[in-house]
Amino acid sequence: MNTQHHPPHPGSILREDILPALGLSVTGAARRLGVSRVTLSRLINEQAGISPEMALKIERWLGVENGGRAELWAGMQLDHDMWKARQRDHCAA
Repeated sequence: MNTQHHPPHPGSILREDILPALGLSVTGAARRLGVSRVTLSRLINEQAGISPEMALKIERWLGVENGGRAELWAGMQLDHDMWKARQRDHCAA
């Protein structure tokens, strides 16, 4: 496994790709997701991760056919979290 590759936080993908492509503000996207603006802001600013529940909300919002599959978003979060854990483990060794 290449520990040099830093998997992106899924919130950054929402911030940099999804919201601009849809022409949505944080407030508008939060409304469509059914979450507070603060909740979405924390996610897209990488201060919070995507929970299974949030992954399902994204799936309902974007649709599976548009890249919204919940397992994809949850998997991106897991990849990001595992990379961070490996970095901490490597530094502690």
